[in-house]
Amino acid sequence: MSPARAVVAGASGFVGTHLVQDLARRGYDVTRVGRRARPGRPGPDASWDEEAAVARLVDGADLLVNLAGRSVGCRYTDARREEILRSRTETTAALHRAVSAAERPPRLWLNASTGTIYRHAVDRPQTESSGELGSGFSVDVAREWERTFFAGELPATRRVALRMAIVLGDGPAVAMLARAARLGLGGPQLDGWWFGHRRYRGTGSSPTAPAATGHRTRGHQRFSWIHVEDLLAAIRFLDEHPELEGPVNLAVPEAGTNRDLMAALRRAVGAPVGLPAPRWLLEPGMWVLRQESELVLKSRWVAPEKLTAAGFTFRWTDLDAAVADAVSR
Repeated sequence: MSPARAVVAGASGFVGTHLVQDLARRGYDVTRVGRRARPGRPGPDASWDEEAAVARLVDGADLLVNLAGRSVGCRYTDARREEILRSRTETTAALHRAVSAAERPPRLWLNASTGTIYRHAVDRPQTESSGELGSGFSVDVAREWERTFFAGELPATRRVALRMAIVLGDGPAVAMLARAARLGLGGPQLDGWWFGHRRYRGTGSSPTAPAATGHRTRGHQRFSWIHVEDLLAAIRFLDEHPELEGPVNLAVPEAGTNRDLMAALRRAVGAPVGLPAPRWLLEPGMWVLRQESELVLKSRWVAPEKLTAAGFTFRWTDLDAAVADAVSR
């Protein structure tokens, strides 16, 4: 008997690379959907501009995982705002058409989403059943992404939206923060007043008002995270538990704070001190780095209600150990 086949879209990124390796270890025959090959780099099995080829890959696959989407690690210019949204919704819509048309559709479709869909929360964790969605650009991108994913009826395919927290591992987010800690800038990021701008305005088919900024969290904004090994284990768990569907939060049960994160990074890189970054200092630094301050100032407090209720056990729950492991990679 031939092995079950998995289709992974967006396989070249940090999470996708680890996932492809894990699926292969589990015995899947892994095929990929992505952008056309560039000189010196192998191409995918089907590219996004080959709709018929994408449809052939999806038809008969056992598992479909979509991680495609432009990185949000950038400044939200008008062009990049549009690219961030389109890279998620258009790829998801293309896969939706392929699943709808398939004679043998996948039994399970896992589609990336984000824990950023919830509001800035300092009062209580946000779960799948009681969480409150936020507003503004990043939230609207997530709303539109999930709206595209869950549209219509796909009776033969179970769908799960992976509302991922920050993934700790050998990815770009940890590398950037560790570099700052080594330079002595590993203190907490402190919110406060800043000049108004329009980069966080809503987007998509139903734009919402920009979320309020300038929260006096003093570095106590919540930091929800998941280690990359637990992320892979959670995907395996979802694959094996057909009762789980809809949005699923992927984050450790106990969120840390920004202060906890930065202290863990200082310890991991051996930096004895770290200067705090009040917003008047953070914003110019983020401009130089071509990043957005909301990546570190928004309080993301996400709890994995569905996973824990189903019996999933996290291996990595200590932030210090997880950060040390990520930095060592």
